[in-house]
Amino acid sequence: MTNTKTKKKASSKKENMEFQTEVNQLLQLMIHSLYSNKEIFVRELISNASDACDKLRFEAISNDALYEGDPELRIEVEFDEEAGTVTFRDNGIGMNRSEVVENIGTIAKSGTKEFLSKMTGDAAKDSNLIGQFGVGFYSSFIVADKVTLTTRRAGDKEDQGVTWESDGQSGFTLEDTKKKTHGTEIVLHLKEEEKEFANSWRLRSVISTYSDHIPLPVKMLKLDEEGKPTDEWEVVNKANALWTEPKSDLKDEDYQEFYKTTFHDYENPLAWSHNHVEGKLEYKSLLYIPAKAPFDLWEPEQKNGIKLYVQRVFIMDDTKNLMPHYLRFVRGIIDSNDLPLNVSREILQSNKVVDSMRKASVKKVLGQLEKMAKNDKEKYQKFWNEFGKVLKEGPAEDFSNKEQIAKLLRFSSTETDSEEQTVTLEDYVSRMKEGQEEIYYITADSFTSAKNSPHLEVFRKKGIEVLLLSDRVDEWLTNGLQEFDGKKLQSVAKGELDLSKFDSDEDKKEQEQAEEKASSVIKHLKEVLGDKVEDVRVSHRLTSSPSCIVLNEQDMALYMQNLMKQAGHEMPESKPVLEVNPTHPLIERMEAETDDDQFSDWADILFDQALLAEGAQLEDPAGFVSKLNKLMLKMS
Repeated sequence: MTNTKTKKKASSKKENMEFQTEVNQLLQLMIHSLYSNKEIFVRELISNASDACDKLRFEAISNDALYEGDPELRIEVEFDEEAGTVTFRDNGIGMNRSEVVENIGTIAKSGTKEFLSKMTGDAAKDSNLIGQFGVGFYSSFIVADKVTLTTRRAGDKEDQGVTWESDGQSGFTLEDTKKKTHGTEIVLHLKEEEKEFANSWRLRSVISTYSDHIPLPVKMLKLDEEGKPTDEWEVVNKANALWTEPKSDLKDEDYQEFYKTTFHDYENPLAWSHNHVEGKLEYKSLLYIPAKAPFDLWEPEQKNGIKLYVQRVFIMDDTKNLMPHYLRFVRGIIDSNDLPLNVSREILQSNKVVDSMRKASVKKVLGQLEKMAKNDKEKYQKFWNEFGKVLKEGPAEDFSNKEQIAKLLRFSSTETDSEEQTVTLEDYVSRMKEGQEEIYYITADSFTSAKNSPHLEVFRKKGIEVLLLSDRVDEWLTNGLQEFDGKKLQSVAKGELDLSKFDSDEDKKEQEQAEEKASSVIKHLKEVLGDKVEDVRVSHRLTSSPSCIVLNEQDMALYMQNLMKQAGHEMPESKPVLEVNPTHPLIERMEAETDDDQFSDWADILFDQALLAEGAQLEDPAGFVSKLNKLMLKMS
């Protein structure tokens, strides 16, 4: 455990150490807040033991001697009613002294404060966060007033064992010890009021609930006719790898419990796909779509992903090679018969078998989402609200599945003017006006900014629907998805706008007259604004606003340019176009202005207002305020 400090040394082999402040906080929460769901300590300790056995099996692929003549990996649970103890024992990889300090409760490293901040006060939810943050060992203190852990790493000598002991209050002790067998043994000294767990029926019931599908045998001693433990061990869980079983033999509850136990989630998954593939490749997959986003969804390095097995031997948790980044929320298991047992992450990156399994798995997930979207719109909307921003990364990342992903996307639009993203691209195309060839959209840094953008004025007037994009990923999305169903995606805030096909002859005549009338003020604005703009022109987008900024087709939205600059990225220099509405009273006021200095102030304010409406930052906000105040005083 990091950042602990030595209080005293009894010898070179035993030391007393204090917990971190955060660990003390954690223990108090464990003991008091999770009391109503206290049996979860069984799940956590068995899950940790299973992980330790998986690690040994993996390391033993290249070093069979690590088994030390005991290759039958197992977990044993024992109790002593008189002594009030419960013991969990495994013959997995074990730990040496430094690993005990480092690994017992990884929360002690960096996750402590984050874990504590996630605690909600809901015992059922909080108890499952324990598994997500790797702090399952500490759940022992919900029912125990003392915990003794004895362990030895596989391959170390018998006298290199170590004992860790704590009452959960005054720190812990570390002591070197002898241990004949490799692996870990944890003895819980139960609190007086928790002696119910020193009972065969109680333990078997909890194991059946939480650990039935752990793909390792969990054993307990058989009971005699008087209910006393004998010397004979029996397996008390199914101990089958659920993904290897026929789908016809499994119920929804089996899939759900396996998911919650394996992936430390407190909610049932929204959907799952169980597949047995035979032919050129032979593998089994069980892929889940969660109901809630995992805590590390936006972290650069995720802890969870797809668990890779080779012939039922756990190899690794893979977050990059078996599922694309835009599907990083998917949890599941892939068990291959065609990969070597000593496969490494490096081999995974260029392996044709892995590529084939990945492609097929992506198709299965996208197919599952299509099915959900078609048959249960409410469930799909729940999925979208959790993972929509992630799925939007898909078209730019996965060209081969772009069209399929596009059909799964959901947006806000001027059709509903609702912030909830429910509109599909197919919905939009079905409502397009006769002669309309483009799917129009606008991007902004918030839904309100998008909804109220001056660029939408003419579209609202003509009844042309516009998609309102306000997620940061949307700029990336529109770069990757440039068309749908043969219709080009067109930003209403970039490039020249041509809606002449929707104009009447009278509309066109009015526009020509307005352009002719505004020619002098346009010329004057160009002279005053100079290098600030690429051009100044009469707008066909505006009906009620005086001006707007228009970017080039290839330019990134101004609010995104600001974000990139703040992140330290160099942005290419580009000048916007200023479009003005010649019928607006402010432009008419400027046309009549004879004072060149005052016209210059009006021009700067007009330009800065348009920048602000686009989410840009002004280079001289104080100057903008000063000019605005000066003009307001003159008009009062």
